[in-house]
Amino acid sequence: MTIKRIDVGPRMSQAVVHGNTVYLAGQVAPDPKGSSVRDQTTAILNPVDDLLGAAGTDKTKILSATIWLADMSTFGEMNSVWDRWVSAGNTPARATVEAKLAAPDYKVEIAVICAIS
Repeated sequence: MTIKRIDVGPRMSQAVVHGNTVYLAGQVAPDPKGSSVRDQTTAILNPVDDLLGAAGTDKTKILSATIWLADMSTFGEMNSVWDRWVSAGNTPARATVEAKLAAPDYKVEIAVICAIS
């Protein structure tokens, strides 16, 4: 089986396709300084859509999502954006955990695994 890498960088690829599955790297807001969890979540989900499209799939085929929050008290704020974005009837398995993220300005990070059909 071939492996296709999307948006390859020196440290990581933003997405990797193997077989009929695409794995996205953890996505963070491109400009997080001073932005709310709501704004960061919105800024993350747009590139998720773009990366899935580049891999030949879309959010209706997401199998699994992992969401990291810097502060679990913002769970509802993140969900207010997620719930409008996620495909009704096609919701993935999902885990949301609190974690210290790579930089203090990051409040949300999201990674997904998605089928390609």
